[in-house]
Amino acid sequence: MNEFIAVTGATASGKTSLSVELAARLDTEIISCDSMQIYKGMDVGTAKPDKEEMKGIPHHMLDVISPDTEFSAGDYATMAGEIIDGIIEKGKIPVMCGGTFLYLDTLTTVSSLSDATKDEELRAELEAFAAENGNTALHNMLREIDPEAADAIHANNVKRVIRAIEIFRTTGKTKTEWDALSKEKEPPYKAHIIVIDYHNREILYDRINRRVEIMMEAGLEAEAKDLFDRGLLEKGYCAAQAIGYKEFIPYFKGECSLDLVVTQIKQSSRNYAKRQLTWLRRYENAIRVFGDTEDGEMVETKILADEIMAKLKADNVIQ
Repeated sequence: MNEFIAVTGATASGKTSLSVELAARLDTEIISCDSMQIYKGMDVGTAKPDKEEMKGIPHHMLDVISPDTEFSAGDYATMAGEIIDGIIEKGKIPVMCGGTFLYLDTLTTVSSLSDATKDEELRAELEAFAAENGNTALHNMLREIDPEAADAIHANNVKRVIRAIEIFRTTGKTKTEWDALSKEKEPPYKAHIIVIDYHNREILYDRINRRVEIMMEAGLEAEAKDLFDRGLLEKGYCAAQAIGYKEFIPYFKGECSLDLVVTQIKQSSRNYAKRQLTWLRRYENAIRVFGDTEDGEMVETKILADEIMAKLKADNVIQ
């Protein structure tokens, strides 16, 4: 089975610097596993690494599509899978880096959803239903079909609710049934998952707050304004859901202050980090390292890399 290393963690946890350090030591390449860094022109708000941060390490799955393009986890698995295979053919083990765990899980589980046909007409019908009757009504429709999927998908995540309904309508099987079938087969890749955690969550939250401030200094407002002026923050595109962009909409409409926007971005980012940390608990066999000591001191990236390399060698992942 083909294998790769995946550096994961909450937003602002230090994934980029750690992945670059590991890739340099392993003489390999990095594949972004971030659902927003794939979009062109969304650099500051997605914390997309620049050339200096990349340190000469080849990076993939950055700037691959326009923000007005729909892009699914299945699309990611197809594109990233080809890159993974290409790196492995060079005799190297790829390093994934990112916090979109749905993308990671799609690569490491067998999905039968590719067999589920798409129905654009049905999607339009369900979108119209949600617009007229509300997201909760649409979510209740899913609950009648597939209660387990309804429990796992938030009512406001209309695209995923529609997709779950679409799967049932086009195949006769629920999303839950498809997921169960996928577990019966061997996955295409094995991921050696690395999780960056923090003893003191306040340190992580302080890092998040500071990163938002750095983004503002780097031109986040102008980047968001460009997307807004092009109509990409109000048309339901996937890119419009990115934290750090949608919060600007009321400000650009003259309905709130810039200070409030910054406060909301920080809060949304911290809330997102909490959800990520919850998801990360699922990876029971992951290599877990801490970005801080129990005394509240930051741990150098090189020290974390030393710890990870030793573990990967002990597990015979690398020589």
